[in-house]
Amino acid sequence: MDRYDYIVVGGGSAGCVTTSRLVREFGARVLLLESGPPDRHRLIDMPAGFVKFLLRPSPFMSVYQSPPQPSLDGRSLTLMQAHVLGGGSSVNAMTYTRGVPADYAKWDAATGGAGWNWAALLPYFRKHEGNQRLNTAAHGIDGPLKVSDPHHPLCDASRVFLHAMQDLGVAYATDVNSGDQQGVAIVQTTTHKGRRCSAARAFLDPVRADPRLTLKCNAEVIRIVLDNGRAAGVEFVRRGGRGIERAYADHEVVLTAGTYVTPKLLMLSGIGPAAHLADIGIQTRVDLPGVGQNMQDHNCAFLIASANSACGYFGEDRGLRMLANGLQYLCFGSGPVASNASEVMAFVRTTEAATAEPDLQIYCMPVMTPTPLLSPPPAHGITLMANLITPQSRGSVRLRSADPADQPIIDPNYLADARDLRTLVAGMRYARAIVETAPMRRLIRDVLGPDPRIKSDAELAAYCKAVTGTNYHPVGSCRMGLDSDPYAVLTPNLEVRGVAGLRVFDASMMPNIVSANTNAPVMAVADRAVDLMMKGGA
Repeated sequence: MDRYDYIVVGGGSAGCVTTSRLVREFGARVLLLESGPPDRHRLIDMPAGFVKFLLRPSPFMSVYQSPPQPSLDGRSLTLMQAHVLGGGSSVNAMTYTRGVPADYAKWDAATGGAGWNWAALLPYFRKHEGNQRLNTAAHGIDGPLKVSDPHHPLCDASRVFLHAMQDLGVAYATDVNSGDQQGVAIVQTTTHKGRRCSAARAFLDPVRADPRLTLKCNAEVIRIVLDNGRAAGVEFVRRGGRGIERAYADHEVVLTAGTYVTPKLLMLSGIGPAAHLADIGIQTRVDLPGVGQNMQDHNCAFLIASANSACGYFGEDRGLRMLANGLQYLCFGSGPVASNASEVMAFVRTTEAATAEPDLQIYCMPVMTPTPLLSPPPAHGITLMANLITPQSRGSVRLRSADPADQPIIDPNYLADARDLRTLVAGMRYARAIVETAPMRRLIRDVLGPDPRIKSDAELAAYCKAVTGTNYHPVGSCRMGLDSDPYAVLTPNLEVRGVAGLRVFDASMMPNIVSANTNAPVMAVADRAVDLMMKGGA
């Protein structure tokens, strides 16, 4: 019988942080189970390589299809989740952001002041960070997670976007991670000397050879083993294996499988909404109506424009240019291959209220990207992506059946709340204002989408509904909260209610989404959660 002190389910960002600390600091025997393959692939190391994972089938991504969305006039959406050791940190765009104190104040309020505020999490951000440039009260320089400025000069499109935003009166921000992220900034990324620094590289690599760690990739957990109200272990299957295997935890099982899979595992184990479980023939062990509810995600809309000249990265992955860029990267770790393709971003607000936090994150991508309405011609251009960072809409995750092999039903429910649609329409008007600035007018040839003839809010709303999609930041499907919250799945210590020895340390614990990319917050959450589990408090 395979026994361990702790079993960690999911080798993504949260799982890597959790496993590393348990092994290194507490000397624990840990089994880490990752359903995807190992992370040893050259495209993972190359910052520009992530684009390939999004554009073609990849063993490193799980692909889901949503049910038709009434709020999007019946569209079905393609959603993806990392399926590789390191999770999202191995396949994402590496953008390093944290959010703002107001985001975490909501977490703290939802847990009755349990220490989930900005001040409590800041030490974990600093502890993780090895920042190339910033050494302040908000930043660390000695941590394993390397954070760097671009490793090569900005391309023309990025530089022009930086100037255009300042033309609109948006201040240049030297640091969007110190608590105030409003402004336009050159993106810092989780890279080091031109290579991706994933959570697997930063946190797991130092313990991979430790005999106390047992790492199994291509091992999919299908159920939590419950014994007298306690999580005793897990059942899993391995690719190419001979059937169901079991492993047991002497102390606790920690779920870090992500916002889509963590609620799936809970429900397959009989932990979830009793009525839903009964509908699909699963015996309810613990009735938790909030499992799979409260899901949130950042979704976006796009302005696409052709350019007068070579200004970005179109054509850099073909022919002689590809060979030259590959050689430059191999020799010097620089050039287009070292770019994350969105070198400059801006946090802006669409409301005039002086006290309002930004509600949009605008990226400039130095290529024209396809949308459901438009396949741009093969030419130079840009895409302005307006990302809704404070969504009010809430989606869900449900089981399709009692068969663990079946994908869950993921319903993002984007733009169901009218406030979200108004903000995204404002985002498209903001993007139009950007391309009308003097710096942009010198660069842009034609705006291809949304069609310049579209003028009214109703027409822009229809456009947003037709093109919006995920920015790959799902959270909240097992939120933490107080006993008085009937939909709180987790206690403020991230214990699953009604089950001893079972916790959730991934993004599904968030009561509300942060107004930034979620990778850094997830790692800080996991680190504090280890303290709560092992020390009785942070």
